[in-house]
Amino acid sequence: MRPDSLLGRRTARTALASFVGVGRGVWLFPLDTIFRTVGLRYGWLNAFFRATPPQLMRGIGRLRAERAAWRAARRVPAYGRYLATSGVDVRGLFPLGLLGHLPETDKASYVDPYGLLERCVGGAVPFRGTTIDESSGSTGTPYNWIRGQRERSVAHRNIAFFARYAYGTAPLVTINAFSMGAWATGFNMSLGIMRHGIVKSVGPDIDKILSTLAYLGPGYRYLIAGYPPFVKHLLDQGLRRGFPWADYELHALVGGEGMTEELRDVLLERFVSVYSGYGATDIEIGMAGESPVSVALRRLARARPDIRLALFGTDARLPMVFQCNPLIHYLEVNTAGEVICTVSRLDLLSPRIRYNVHDAGGIVDFARANRILADFGYDLDRLNESPEVHGPRGPLPWSRPIPLPFLWIHGRKNATISVMGSNIYPEDIESVLYRDAQISDRMHSFMLSVTDDEHGTPRPMVALEFTDLDGVDDAWLAAAAERLRDGLGALNIDYRSSLVEFPAAMLPIVLVYGLGAGPFAGDATRIKQRRIT
Repeated sequence: MRPDSLLGRRTARTALASFVGVGRGVWLFPLDTIFRTVGLRYGWLNAFFRATPPQLMRGIGRLRAERAAWRAARRVPAYGRYLATSGVDVRGLFPLGLLGHLPETDKASYVDPYGLLERCVGGAVPFRGTTIDESSGSTGTPYNWIRGQRERSVAHRNIAFFARYAYGTAPLVTINAFSMGAWATGFNMSLGIMRHGIVKSVGPDIDKILSTLAYLGPGYRYLIAGYPPFVKHLLDQGLRRGFPWADYELHALVGGEGMTEELRDVLLERFVSVYSGYGATDIEIGMAGESPVSVALRRLARARPDIRLALFGTDARLPMVFQCNPLIHYLEVNTAGEVICTVSRLDLLSPRIRYNVHDAGGIVDFARANRILADFGYDLDRLNESPEVHGPRGPLPWSRPIPLPFLWIHGRKNATISVMGSNIYPEDIESVLYRDAQISDRMHSFMLSVTDDEHGTPRPMVALEFTDLDGVDDAWLAAAAERLRDGLGALNIDYRSSLVEFPAAMLPIVLVYGLGAGPFAGDATRIKQRRIT
């Protein structure tokens, strides 16, 4: 074929792609206006979600995600170069179906090689209404993420929506115990929750939280927001000081890290409800949230391994289960079982296209989940009636489910240790520890690692951080190791198989330290607790 003919065909394809891309933007614009308007009121958005067929919502979400990707390829300098180095002809990209032709992005492939400004629309940043968040550095290195006023406002509305869905319409006094400063969660959580009542942002300061509760008194509904282990530590410290928890109506909003149902059970001894949010500083906080129905679904899966298998596949871990809005976050699952997110809005200063934080998980729409449960004799709309989902003090608060898709997350792919071919996850350890009253009543934190014993045999090691060391001696440690072994054997199929073949190697080594001692010495300056060392 002659070169001028090839050039002509390429030019025609580029022109057609531009025509389709611009045209799609024109007819999506009225929908954008509708979505922004509906999103201003919880009742409007709730009604919209109930009235719109889920497949239509997902289809519109995909079109919006494709539009965001097509725009980023042309207007974000770093993304255009990234696609070119990945072998993608940016000018030849056709707007329809283009997500399947785009490579994934993550910190290593996209964020590290390109500067902050290069990753912004137009290669520049507006100086008004712009903030920079810093990640916690839990993966080793803190990163900086830039956000504009409009994108923050949408994130705040999403947080407010899930808070209203989970905690109801009655006013709340929120005490925000997330870390304040440059980190995304604390600052933005306050701005999102304040739409539903009074907010006091104190950070993870137990003295200030208890004094605030004592000052305002028990005549309010309180929402304590913070990292899951901190909220548990707050309860423990309050009990030691004689704080009258029983006089207060307490709810908890946790996030920043995963939470087992065993820890939720511990918190539900004092809290009326406990819900978690899902997000990543890399992308957005408030991407998804737990709801009464998602928590019930997870608790049912804990009680029924056959239902867990049908819903979440063969991974032996019990994932966290959230609901998400497919119109603003388009989620996919790659061949490695990792969740990939495209933020489908056009208000991001630094667009996130097919971004992978390397969380293992999956997606199931509401109707399919209900069909799966129906095979076992359950109904999502009445799941609260099942004894398996009740809390330690009886039935949990319930509201009519909103038919949004379920997102399940197992956690980071590399958050594990391996001993004798068996993967042991922090979630498994946490589940066993919080079932053990001899440990959970005074445990502040724990760490998981692999160490060689005196014979040179690699073995799992669990370090426990205790508030006091009374009664901890060699006999106590040996008994704790045996209980941990038995608990892991009941939870983890891989561990159970290895335990049969290598019983000595699979017996955990348990060490106990006082607060801030040993491997926990540096935790006072950390935003999140370490689980793998």
